[in-house]
Amino acid sequence: MLEAAGWAEEEGAPGVRPEALLLTLFGDHVLDRGIAVSTGGVIAVLDRLGVGEHATRATLSRMSRRDLLRTVRRGRQAFLALTAHGTAVLRDGQRKLDGDVVDRHWDGRWTLLTFSVPESRRADRYALRTRLGWFGFGPLRSGLWVSASAADISAALAELDLLDHAEVFRAEPFMWTDPARIAREAWDLPRIAAGYEQFLRRWGSRAPEDLGDALSCRIRLGAEWLLLIRRDPVLPPALLPPDWPGTRAAALFRTLRRQWAQPAEGLAGELLEFLVED
Repeated sequence: MLEAAGWAEEEGAPGVRPEALLLTLFGDHVLDRGIAVSTGGVIAVLDRLGVGEHATRATLSRMSRRDLLRTVRRGRQAFLALTAHGTAVLRDGQRKLDGDVVDRHWDGRWTLLTFSVPESRRADRYALRTRLGWFGFGPLRSGLWVSASAADISAALAELDLLDHAEVFRAEPFMWTDPARIAREAWDLPRIAAGYEQFLRRWGSRAPEDLGDALSCRIRLGAEWLLLIRRDPVLPPALLPPDWPGTRAAALFRTLRRQWAQPAEGLAGELLEFLVED
C-alpha cells in the first residue's frame, strides 16, 4: 500500500489520481499490442498502488464515457481495450515520456498564437488554454501565447472548432526584446524547477527495496513524470536558469524506467489476463 511505502506521509508529495495510474498502465502494457486486459487484473494492479476496487471501477467507467476505453466480453468475463481516441491520447503521452526536457536544437524563433474566443464559448476557451499548455505554449499577454517550438496545433484548434478564432506566426525577437525575459514572463520556471527537485528527492533518495514491486514503481514513476512534464514547455538551454534540475530529473527517470522495465513486464504477465483481439 502507498502508506506502507511512505508515499502518503511525505510532505508535498504529488497527488496522482487513479486515472493517471490507469493511463500509464495501459500505455506500458496495452498500447499498440492489439490486446485487451481483464478488468479483474486491472483492479488487482491498482490495488497494489493503494487504489480500492470501487475507485478503480468508477474511474474505468468515467474513462469509457470519455471514449478512452471500451469493453470486450468473452463469455462472462470482461476485458478492457483502448479506443481509437484512447490510442491517440496514449501515443501523445508516450511521446512526452520518451522526449527530452531541454530543446537542444532551437533556431532562435518563436511561435506566437493569438486568439479571441467569445464569452459564450467559455468552456472551449478553457479547453484551448489547457491544450496550449500541453503543447508547450505559455501566456505572454492577454490573448497572446508563445512557444519556443514549432509545434503544429492545428488539429487541436480544429477539434475545438476554433481555427477561425486564432492566428499563428513564427517570429524572432527584435531590438531590446530579451528572449530569457519572455521565458520568465510566460512560464513559472521556479515552480517547474521545484517540481523537478522534488522528483529527485522522492525517487533518488530511496533504496529500490523501499519503493515496492517493479510494476507499481514503474506505473507511479511514469504517472508522476507526466504530471511534471505537462507543465514544462521544453525550452532551450539559453532560456533556462543554470544547472536546470530537469536535466538531472530526466536522467534519473530514464534510468529507473529502464531498470524496472523487464521485471514490471513479468509481473504484469502474472496479474493481467490478456485477450488478443481479432
